Amino acid sequence: MTATVDRIDALTGQMIIAGRFVTGTGDIVRGLDPSTDTALEPGYAHGSDDDVEAACAAAAAAFDAYRSTPSEVRAAFLELIAENLEGLGETLINRASAESGLPKGRITGEVGRTAGQLRLFAGVLRDGGWNGARIDPAQPDRAPLPRADIRQRKVPLGPVAVFGASNFPLAFSVAGGDTASALAAGCPVVVKAHDAHPGTSELVGRAITDAISRSGMPAGTFSLLYGSGQGLGTRLVTDPRIKAVGFTGSRSGGTALVAAAASRPEPIPVYAEMSSINPVFLLEGALSTRGAELGKAFIGSLTLGSGQFCTNPGLVIAVDGPGLDAFVEAAGAAVAASSPTPMLTPNIANSYADGVQALSNASKVEARAAATDAPNACAAAVFSTDAELFLASEVLQQEVFGSASLIVRCVDARQVRHVASALEGQLTATVHADDSDLDEAGRLLKVLELKVGRILFDGWPTGVEVGHAMVHGGPYPSTSDSRSTSVGSLAIERFLRPVAYQDVPPALLPSAIADGNPDHLWRRIDGQLTQD
Repeated sequence: MTATVDRIDALTGQMIIAGRFVTGTGDIVRGLDPSTDTALEPGYAHGSDDDVEAACAAAAAAFDAYRSTPSEVRAAFLELIAENLEGLGETLINRASAESGLPKGRITGEVGRTAGQLRLFAGVLRDGGWNGARIDPAQPDRAPLPRADIRQRKVPLGPVAVFGASNFPLAFSVAGGDTASALAAGCPVVVKAHDAHPGTSELVGRAITDAISRSGMPAGTFSLLYGSGQGLGTRLVTDPRIKAVGFTGSRSGGTALVAAAASRPEPIPVYAEMSSINPVFLLEGALSTRGAELGKAFIGSLTLGSGQFCTNPGLVIAVDGPGLDAFVEAAGAAVAASSPTPMLTPNIANSYADGVQALSNASKVEARAAATDAPNACAAAVFSTDAELFLASEVLQQEVFGSASLIVRCVDARQVRHVASALEGQLTATVHADDSDLDEAGRLLKVLELKVGRILFDGWPTGVEVGHAMVHGGPYPSTSDSRSTSVGSLAIERFLRPVAYQDVPPALLPSAIADGNPDHLWRRIDGQLTQD
């Protein structure tokens, strides 16, 4: 076990390896306030191969004891992490806001979302359905052959590596959805913090470490490392004790991790959320009755958080005509009225500027926000092109991370569906339709359900509800595995696998599939769902 953390609100510039506070020996990074380009103290030294070795060894040593903890004990542990995060209050909010340039209101909401995710998985543990308990009782008299007693439950994969995301310093980072779902599944977690918010990561890491101590969990249940993705990150993914990976970031970063994991003697799953332009489809009836209204609302979604959401609406597809003209005019006015806001890092701001320039060179500029001298600012921009040019251009189909979007003008509904069918995999697709559009919406829906993980009508994709029915995933390249979600209770499934127990002596059966149902679970017995 590790000693109780004296202060979870302290910043020391250290990594956390199985409850020990360790100073790295590599390059030093500091948080940066992107709104002022001001470096923040303290500095954080990157870890070494030896630190990866220590963290992975501790996680492997903790695995058997941690996975064996009763569901109630693990649920209470997750709730204690949530309480610690909320208890950090303004200390956490101020640091995360300073390191990201995001407003304090947004960060406050993210603290709530992160704590809510932890509590959601606490509820999943108490419900017990995650065990996937199934029992096919023995049929010794069955002809022509008897049937053995076969029972099934799910077990955790083992230690999981999680990579913190740049755009969500809390909800997709150290204690975010990947960590929460892995811990719920019974998997120790080794997190590689994102260099953009090292102080926020340490605060959250301290909150988790304190909860581990107070809950009596093995110290190796959690470690926090700092280092580059190509160096320490690759070393972490290729360590033989790591059994799965959670990642949110760029396509290049995600595909590199997938390749590294696949090249191991024992390949492991990488659940990488990567690239998505999240098309919005404006059907003709909706455009004719509310084109201007939709144009204004579209820019509200596009500019939210400087467009730095994985669900940013980066593409609009519609039939050309007066309704689309009204949409574009209203969107242009909203862009002109918008104020540039800081992006997360200088590198992200530079990439956005390059992406906007590429769109400007390859399509028509419809609207641009006024330029500003503020550092790392994101000035919204909207472009347009026709469907044939869009389908022929790789540049026009690439994601631009920020408040930029491309409008594709089609000649008719058939061409709209053709464009939809030619798109890469996406996280979301949005459809705006009136009653007169329902027949066409039905045809489009059949195309979209093969292309995206979430289809929404008459709304906007930014903002992902954390619940039981949500899917935050999609076909490649939006994610590396379209069968999973990184948001919602189903996310726990990524870190579990089924095991069948055939004719195991009753005294050795795990409680989830034991006779008498001691855990009072809903189980599928001989195909029938029952709590008997």
